[in-house]
Amino acid sequence: MATSLSVFKLIPTSQKYDWGKIGRTSSVALLSEASKVPDFSIDEKSPYAELWMGTHPSGLSCLTSSGESLSSHLAKHPEFMGKGILENFKNEGSEQGNLPFLFKILSIEKCLSIQAHPSKEQAKTLHAQRPDKYPDPNHKPEMALAITPFQALCGFRPIPEIIANINRTPELKEFIPASLFDKLSIPSDDKKRALREVFAAAIDPPADQVKAQLDKLLARYKAQEYAKDEDLEIVDLVQRLATQFPGDVGVFAPFLLNYMKLQPGEAIFLGAGEPHAYIYGECIECMANSDNVIRAGLTPKYRDVANLITHLTYVDAPPSKHVVRSTPFDSAAKASSLYNPPIPEFSVIRTVLSSNQKRETHRPIDGPSLAIVVDGQGTISWGKEKLELGKGDVVFIGAGAGVDFECEQEITVYRAFAEPV
Repeated sequence: MATSLSVFKLIPTSQKYDWGKIGRTSSVALLSEASKVPDFSIDEKSPYAELWMGTHPSGLSCLTSSGESLSSHLAKHPEFMGKGILENFKNEGSEQGNLPFLFKILSIEKCLSIQAHPSKEQAKTLHAQRPDKYPDPNHKPEMALAITPFQALCGFRPIPEIIANINRTPELKEFIPASLFDKLSIPSDDKKRALREVFAAAIDPPADQVKAQLDKLLARYKAQEYAKDEDLEIVDLVQRLATQFPGDVGVFAPFLLNYMKLQPGEAIFLGAGEPHAYIYGECIECMANSDNVIRAGLTPKYRDVANLITHLTYVDAPPSKHVVRSTPFDSAAKASSLYNPPIPEFSVIRTVLSSNQKRETHRPIDGPSLAIVVDGQGTISWGKEKLELGKGDVVFIGAGAGVDFECEQEITVYRAFAEPV
């Protein structure tokens, strides 16, 4: 049974990275300002990239009422986590108040790095070897849920598409020995090995060749000398990436990875070892409680090409493999859509209320939740208690607390939670 103190407001953490949207064009900046992040003021020339909500040490949330860290408060009140979560995630420190998930909002102006995330076993090894680059021993499966039109590179394209793209792009084919390309082209039971060898050649060619081949490619595109079946969306994307990251081998990535365009309310999931890069737009992002990223291109940060090549799954598939379809949260919650990826650490609910439906009941969840209001005003109530909600408000909801959301005119709330299966 939830206590009256199991729902409370939090102050999130705002993160500035080079790829973030600038000034007030960034939802992260506007939400950081609205949620009263300490000592925060918007600089119209600075990029605002991520808003963190959770217990990760790189971006701890704190109670609005006292300034105490959420992890410290949850360690004192394990009932807010729920017995099942405490048991299921003991190895991740749930009894010390660590949530099994990290909740974020991203505002992306410039493409993020070509990257993947390690499995749990790989994360333990990487953390032990390089704790300065891999800050925790946990895996990081993640889901991106579009708030605005959103673009991403996501997983390897089907091999026939990769072959066709390489054949029509001699500048990329220059990096790939014919013997390796032939292996990819010939049907076999070892297509993953062939894809790995081709990807390794494409992502890690001799450094002195990259600029020369990119210059040739961009000159050809500028002259509009395309193959007759050239994908003009890839042409446009390659030129954009080359402007953002001149001379970077990651500019060739769209020929190998699926290019996806999401509309608001659409979501994708990336498991361990799946290559990806978020390109543009704003999204809700939820992941296991980790900050481990293996990078190989389109970044000024540390590149670990060898480990990326080693840790990828090399599964080729169409974009639909990564799509997370929403379902009703439950039969009574008609304004709430559930996004439930195939991992135990988290799910996300999107609730949109307006004049057509001003109130929504969420059943009690047997685990902890974090909710953020991205637009509008309203209230959250539980038992005899109620809190006013406005844009930027972040709320913790303890295990077992059934809540009602209500709007004045309209409100959009995203809620991340973990619940024992």
